[in-house]
Amino acid sequence: QVQFVESGGGLVQPGGSLRLSCVASGFAFSMYTMSWYRQAPGKERELVADITSAGGSSNYADSVKGRFTISRVNAKNTVYLQMNSLKTEDTAVYYCGTWKSRMYWGQGTQVTVSS
Repeated sequence: QVQFVESGGGLVQPGGSLRLSCVASGFAFSMYTMSWYRQAPGKERELVADITSAGGSSNYADSVKGRFTISRVNAKNTVYLQMNSLKTEDTAVYYCGTWKSRMYWGQGTQVTVSS
């Protein structure tokens, strides 16, 4: 079955960096667009970034453009999210996922930006 395991979250000070990883299994990873979403307390889940199957194109939410970079290594069934210049408003649970007849999510990884 489709599964994702996210890692790399944690507590970081404003201005700091984190790199999230997501290892996928149970489907043909290299054929699917992959996405990172986030959900802050009391807010809806929102798209942060996505990347096409071969990694040739990516899109970002306006709030993270120029600070976050999504990438993937298909040989490792892994998608990454490099997050720089973190702000307190980036605090959320971050999920990777893909659309395959329906949306599939991982369990999420907590990112807390606080001084």
